[in-house]
Amino acid sequence: MLKRETIYPAGRHDLYEKNGYSAAIRSGDLLFVSGQVGSREDGSPEPDFAAQVRLAFDNLQATLQAAGCGLNDLIDVTTFHTDPENQFATVMTVKQEIFPQAPYPNWTAVGVNWLAGFDFEIKVIARIPEDGQ
Repeated sequence: MLKRETIYPAGRHDLYEKNGYSAAIRSGDLLFVSGQVGSREDGSPEPDFAAQVRLAFDNLQATLQAAGCGLNDLIDVTTFHTDPENQFATVMTVKQEIFPQAPYPNWTAVGVNWLAGFDFEIKVIARIPEDGQ
């Protein structure tokens, strides 16, 4: 049986503890990251949508870094959008900033009607490099 290790980005453990879930779980060389949103330090949503998307990616990167990996280690990306038709252009602009060239991770975008006050969430699976142990 593989050991599961919880991963938390610096300074955000209390937020996850309060809501009863882990930021990420490491199992072997895989990292399963819970949905990351554009939350400020206090956990509240960033009101500007583009800034919320960028902050979600910042929060994602902090979680990846805590596990010894980064955006280049992503295998699978799923994003959730409360208004995909009107938000997609903004998300694609930010995505292009984050991933300016191939190879890109595979990506699935899902429209949802509720994200607990947020408008964008990103959930990923990454492979942790050997030197990230």
